[in-house]
Amino acid sequence: MSTDSLPTRRAENPRPHSFWTGRSELAVVALLYAIAVFLTVGTVTMKVMGSSVPGPQFFPIIVCILLYGSATALAINIIRHPKVSDTAAHPGHGDFSPDMLRDLGDLSDNSDPLPGPAAPTWATHSDWKTVGQVVGALVGFVLLLEILGWILCAAALFWVVARALGSRRPLLDIGLALLMSSFIQLAFNAGLGLPLPSGFVGGLF
Repeated sequence: MSTDSLPTRRAENPRPHSFWTGRSELAVVALLYAIAVFLTVGTVTMKVMGSSVPGPQFFPIIVCILLYGSATALAINIIRHPKVSDTAAHPGHGDFSPDMLRDLGDLSDNSDPLPGPAAPTWATHSDWKTVGQVVGALVGFVLLLEILGWILCAAALFWVVARALGSRRPLLDIGLALLMSSFIQLAFNAGLGLPLPSGFVGGLF
């Protein structure tokens, strides 16, 4: 095949991107800030009985600080490093446009192309299945907290979220979930004097 038959098309200049291009994750930042503000209002307006130290507002304040810090750090990272798909030509690394590469790959001669490794495919869509599992776990936690109690509900929430995010070690996850929920229950009851909902489990003892 002569070089005269090669396509001479060059990649067109990419259109300028808007500020939101590659920064759709800022929606998660907005959600974190909304949760932080909601918890801040609830903490400030909490009616505290007595003057015990550290008091019932201690842990909510820590959670609010962590939420504000995490949301701010995530926002800075997203703004500084937007995730934009790279489809432009790169002079110095081979001045080939995506269209040229596709045309060169579709040869019309009778020679059989050499077999090569399959090109990897990348998922660029939103994983709504994972989002739905996490949101469903949170809703179930809120609805069943008073019935099942903190230990079981918190353990179930941890297990579902871990599995939704890709963990495939159910026995280890269940053990860690029960350990964490029991430790938090003990810390609130013995350390702060704030009993968490025990559910039907508390009625058995």
